[in-house]
Amino acid sequence: MERLNVTLDDEQAEKLARLAERMYVQPGTVARSLLSNALDEADPDARNVVELLDGMPGAHERAQLGLAQARTGDTVSLDEL
Repeated sequence: MERLNVTLDDEQAEKLARLAERMYVQPGTVARSLLSNALDEADPDARNVVELLDGMPGAHERAQLGLAQARTGDTVSLDEL
């Protein structure tokens, strides 16, 4: 099993907390289940990846920011992570 950290905005975190409370489980349990279901349903075909990325709010802007940071050397070495 591999560990993955996910950052949610305040609204998403609150919704996850409410779901977990109703189910009497920890938020991480609900998050793992939701992510597992989403991954099971995701089509890894490269033609569909663009649609998936286009559906993420702010994805293009974050990618552009990452490119700009890489160009200016504002990065962290993988060894430092």
